[in-house]
Amino acid sequence: MRVRVEMLRRAVAWAGCLGAAIGSACAAEGPGEFSGTRAFTHLAALAALGPRPSGSAGMERQREIVVAHFQAAGGRVSRQAFQIRDRRTGQPVRMENLVVEWHPGRSDRVLLGAHYDTRPFPDRDPVDPRGTFLGVNDGASGVAVLMELASLVRDLPGEVGVDFVLFDAEEYVFAPRDPYFLGSTFFARQYAAARQADGPTPRYRCGLILDMVADRDLEIFQEQHSASWPDTRPVVDEVWGVAARMGVRQFVPRPKHAVEDDHVPLRTIGRIPTCDVIDFDYPHWHTTHDTLEQCSAESLEAVGSVVLQWLREMK
Repeated sequence: MRVRVEMLRRAVAWAGCLGAAIGSACAAEGPGEFSGTRAFTHLAALAALGPRPSGSAGMERQREIVVAHFQAAGGRVSRQAFQIRDRRTGQPVRMENLVVEWHPGRSDRVLLGAHYDTRPFPDRDPVDPRGTFLGVNDGASGVAVLMELASLVRDLPGEVGVDFVLFDAEEYVFAPRDPYFLGSTFFARQYAAARQADGPTPRYRCGLILDMVADRDLEIFQEQHSASWPDTRPVVDEVWGVAARMGVRQFVPRPKHAVEDDHVPLRTIGRIPTCDVIDFDYPHWHTTHDTLEQCSAESLEAVGSVVLQWLREMK
């Protein structure tokens, strides 16, 4: 218990310090540009909530915060609720994806996704695998990027609309056989069924998943599935091409890891060509050390700036 209290105290302190400094720090940044400082403030606020596994009080508090944030920025938020049965107890657990629409009148659309649940326990921690897992990089970093992007995509020119999708239950996992990606799988099935029925649903030309993008030592290699699938390879080339032109060194233009993530059901079930933007060389993955101290505003800005420019260049 003492460890958990100390971790939460640090998160609150980070959030307070950054909140006090945010006005002067962001004043020097140009209008209409992605701010890593602001994104890190969002990250600190989410971390201060503590663990946020699916169905928990922490998840519910987080949901209220992000819904209010996106609505205040002008996004149209809808809730995609579903229910699973806990494999340990047999009891129902309520889950909820969040879909945030920008420029809903534009029929040609892009999906930006991130999971917003945290793993129930830090199962890879060599000392305390049932300890407190804050999930700052793995769970909150993609959400923080989307929160900062909100006011920027609101004014996105052109004919392409954007949806943010926050997926629940990406890793509601307690045992080796428990399924992953429950939220994105549910979303993909709903989307595929609506498309097959020619219902009033948007058509996504492509998508990006943002996961573990705040590591202080950020290196984002091309995820192997994304780089090898014929329909997603063009998305990879576009994103890493933007990074190269911008001189963003954190994007490494060669494949490395094959990662099972939310992009898999989106592509295989929903038929949305989706690229995974992830730094899988994170030494604190699924441990008690996935904390704010391991993350940086510079990393968030590197990713957010590339994504924003990629959106702005779309025809």
